Amino acid sequence: MSRVFNFSAGPAALPLEVLETAKAELTDWQGTGMSVMEVSHRSKPFVAVAEQAEADLRELMGVSDDYAVMFLQGGATQQFALIPMNLAADGQTVDQLVTGSWSKKALKQGQAVRTVNLVADGADSNYTDVPARDSWNLTDDAAYFHYCGNETIGGVELHDVPDVGNVPVVCDMSSTILSRPIDVDKFGMIYAGAQKNIGPAGLTIVIVRKDLIASGGAGLPDILKYSTQADAGSMSNTPPTFAWYMAGLVFDWIKRNGGLAAMGEQNSAKAAKLYAAIDSSDFYANPVAIEHRSWMNIPFTLANADLDALFLEQSAAAGMTNLKGHRSVGGMRASIYNAVPMEAIDALIAFMEEFERTNG
Repeated sequence: MSRVFNFSAGPAALPLEVLETAKAELTDWQGTGMSVMEVSHRSKPFVAVAEQAEADLRELMGVSDDYAVMFLQGGATQQFALIPMNLAADGQTVDQLVTGSWSKKALKQGQAVRTVNLVADGADSNYTDVPARDSWNLTDDAAYFHYCGNETIGGVELHDVPDVGNVPVVCDMSSTILSRPIDVDKFGMIYAGAQKNIGPAGLTIVIVRKDLIASGGAGLPDILKYSTQADAGSMSNTPPTFAWYMAGLVFDWIKRNGGLAAMGEQNSAKAAKLYAAIDSSDFYANPVAIEHRSWMNIPFTLANADLDALFLEQSAAAGMTNLKGHRSVGGMRASIYNAVPMEAIDALIAFMEEFERTNG
């Protein structure tokens, strides 16, 4: 069976070159006669892989020694609870901005363990826009400010880091990490599930200022403390070794293909081309405010929702999969992460034009 164009929001497309490397090494990794999944995480060969992956990630993102970089389990969703427990003490207030489904989930988990101030909520726009900055209700001495950089489900993105004064900024960057250059120094913490631009599901990247975790997590079991994981090199217990190995291959692939500057140029061009095709048609529409449209996740609707099932059936037959929008939103969604080539965008646009011609 030939490869399809995979527009899944996650687990998402991986670079074919990376998959071919993993395939070739699957049963005999580095001449060990074993798979990388079969070797000890504390063996010298795997420790070398882990250290190289961290070094490459630091190089790609410009992460200084002021930050710990951790390769953890539990998904980004687990961080929704671990962050307030580690970065805020009892009695401290946490500021949280809600712009869609994932930041709503983070808010709920934060409220379960700490005092949370809802800075602003995009519900009035049905989460198709971000509340105006001058409407935000910030806390001067908040432990940190949390937001989701890109809402994967609704396709709403904050393209600039919010200015919240001296309060540390914590960002769920699951669907935008490694898609373009960023200034890590503007953040107190960045975290991201791997299954979009990094690698397979099962791994979560946490990049956090060391001073923020030095004394945090009082009263928590050691396994839930960021300081424990940072001090142990993410190996206080057995880490997700295969996902870590795959992430390292992806980091190397990005480096060899121009780094984050090249990724940013390609992703900007892909998004611009698909949005232009949507906007030029009366048959398709994107509901998101233009200034907050996502580069990574592009939802769109058909003029007649009764045609949705036919669109999905015929697009799949044409080799384009996972275009169905999230069940909470409906319509379609094209997720166009780093590993989705411009060729996929061109194929999707050509299909959309032909579908409109025959069904519009």
